Amino acid sequence: MKQKILFVVSLLFGLMMINSGLNSFFSYMPMPEVSEAGGQLMYAFANSKWLFPLIGIAEIIGGALFISNKLQALGAIIILPVTVGILLFHLVNDPAGILISVVLFAINLWVIIENREKYNLLIK
Repeated sequence: MKQKILFVVSLLFGLMMINSGLNSFFSYMPMPEVSEAGGQLMYAFANSKWLFPLIGIAEIIGGALFISNKLQALGAIIILPVTVGILLFHLVNDPAGILISVVLFAINLWVIIENREKYNLLIK
């Protein structure tokens, strides 16, 4: 039962990340309202010209790997800096969105913990 729940949660999380990554390139979803400080930070990121495409590529690749059982551990590691960034952004600049960012971070951590044996070679 736990594996089925993890699969469904991983599928939804991966699809959300892929959707977010594709939106970085095609802008088909409107940007949510953020605080003034959050808006200034997002404007600075957008002006860098390379940061949003890099994050979008990481979201697409990581989300696709996150869905697969065989490469889920790799996808979770690729997505981890993105979820940490989302969490910190909302924690510091836009507390209204903190709930979803905590949920995304928790899902990412859950998958990392479930796949911890796959990381043993990296740690040793």
